Amino acid sequence: MPTQQTKRPLRILGSSGSAQDRRRLLAAAVKNHKNDPFDILVGDWMSEANMTFNATKHHKGQGIAYEKTFISALEDVLPEIAEYGIKIAANAGSSDTKGLHDALLALVKEKNVPLKIAWVEGDQVLPAVLKAEAEKTFDFRHLCTNQPLSEWKHEPISAQAYLGGLGIAEAFAQGADIVVCGRVSDASPVIGSAFWWHGWDREDYDQLANSLVAGHLIECSSYVTGGNFTGFKDLEHRGWHNLGLPIAEIDSSGQVIVTKTRGSNGLVSINTCKSQLLYEIQGPRYYNSDVTAYIDGVKFEETGPDRVLLSGIHGGPPPATTKVGITAKEAYHAEMIFWLVGLDIEAKARMLKAQIREELGHRVKNLSSLEFTLNGVAAEDPQDQPSATVCFRVVAQASEKVHLEPANFLEPILETTMELYPGGTFHMDVRTALPRETHEYFVTKLPQSLINHRIHLHDGRTIDIAPPSAVEREIAVPSKPSPRVDVGSFGATTRGPLGWIVHSRSGDKGSNANVGFYVCHDDEYEWLCALLTVEKIQKLLAKEYNGGRIERFELPNIGAVHFLLYDHLDRGVSCTKTLDFLGKNVGEYLRSKFVDIPVAFLERGEI
Repeated sequence: MPTQQTKRPLRILGSSGSAQDRRRLLAAAVKNHKNDPFDILVGDWMSEANMTFNATKHHKGQGIAYEKTFISALEDVLPEIAEYGIKIAANAGSSDTKGLHDALLALVKEKNVPLKIAWVEGDQVLPAVLKAEAEKTFDFRHLCTNQPLSEWKHEPISAQAYLGGLGIAEAFAQGADIVVCGRVSDASPVIGSAFWWHGWDREDYDQLANSLVAGHLIECSSYVTGGNFTGFKDLEHRGWHNLGLPIAEIDSSGQVIVTKTRGSNGLVSINTCKSQLLYEIQGPRYYNSDVTAYIDGVKFEETGPDRVLLSGIHGGPPPATTKVGITAKEAYHAEMIFWLVGLDIEAKARMLKAQIREELGHRVKNLSSLEFTLNGVAAEDPQDQPSATVCFRVVAQASEKVHLEPANFLEPILETTMELYPGGTFHMDVRTALPRETHEYFVTKLPQSLINHRIHLHDGRTIDIAPPSAVEREIAVPSKPSPRVDVGSFGATTRGPLGWIVHSRSGDKGSNANVGFYVCHDDEYEWLCALLTVEKIQKLLAKEYNGGRIERFELPNIGAVHFLLYDHLDRGVSCTKTLDFLGKNVGEYLRSKFVDIPVAFLERGEI
């Protein structure tokens, strides 16, 4: 940590955006530290998917309930981490942070590397939730549907609260080299790192808010360096591989510059930063356990190649509550896939559906859900057979495994084989038709005062982290209506996909989907705001619109319009039946919809 006199910016490497990220890039960044130094390595290993899966393993006492890839990622570079004095904060503890701590401690001792390891406790809050629910001292409501927890017809086995970053900060202040966490918020490792490095106070809200947004920008690793980016075609000449890892530089005032690892492909630009900012946000107020960030004035400015300055962020006190994800006792899911080719696809699908329902017979009543979906469209006058092929899914869910065992699902469906539609063919790999676990998930809030946030240090000491003393009431910011501008006032138009000139990024939080759209020119933004009303989004969604609430707000300094689609994703990733289980393709679907585009804008070129 630098002295108060130097106050040099902190450099934080975002090394992981999921449990499946590229661990070789983490190791490469550590080994290249002399040429491209950074102070702290952070990583996000958690999602709503592995929260539920690992919670079930921990509840049953079966298998490892933390993310093993955190251990394997560090195994070969522990000596360099110690040599270069790199600090690490990551949430790979998942549902067993103590287990991860013990495994890492054993590895450090085996390698004889002098690293001090701390772990953060407090995210496991099921007893607190059940007590408050039983005593009716808090009204637990689903954040996406407003359903009361009392009406949720599932047995909770785990509840994890999203902790802030101040436990991480305190662990670093007490000498820890590596801090492992369970369910801290995705940005909390960055908040905690910057808080410790610069010696901030809990009331330094502007600085904390900027570090929160910095954490949001780098927590998905390459999502800000060219991954999941609608401008991806422009990156082909650089190489679509090795997009690099992001680095956030944060100074004592909270000023943030986003860059990336040297020598990598990919790109850090205003547009990649816009895209990542829009990913999974829920509104113009970004709530975290440590701070509320007001993001509607956000700006980005390129200060050099692959260097983008963040500005326009202000902060305020955090809310009195934090988000909690509640996992239910496991249920089961199975699906069977058929291929339909050529003509009369709809009629073939009707025939198949009728036959399957007949063969399943009385078994249907044992299912909590049975759905039949067509995916794709057969091309007219196709030039090859794959382009004439459509996928037909039979998707079932049940509370008990026995109801989806082969005798009750796969085998009756296969018995339709000799009476199928013309060309009737099922997928040869029928493993998807065997029952697998699925997990209902209830996302709600819990008062921070009910959380026992605690750090366990290398020397055996524990330190409690107090909840915030100053809090701000959460306010639902009304959707901002579009300006009264005539869409036809922008000159001659041509019919084409919205995505010819409009970028987007979409994602999920629980069963909510969010989608942000942005353009690159002021006149295009005026048109975008006039075009994309809530009613227009409903129309563009077409059959995908489920009648749910849609909220809209604008980010004028980055030319963006954002929509939050409540309860759009069939309960969320842990139990959904849909193909787009993470909501990442909502934006791509909407970009493919045809609208009237001003010719003058198209003359600038398509994306």
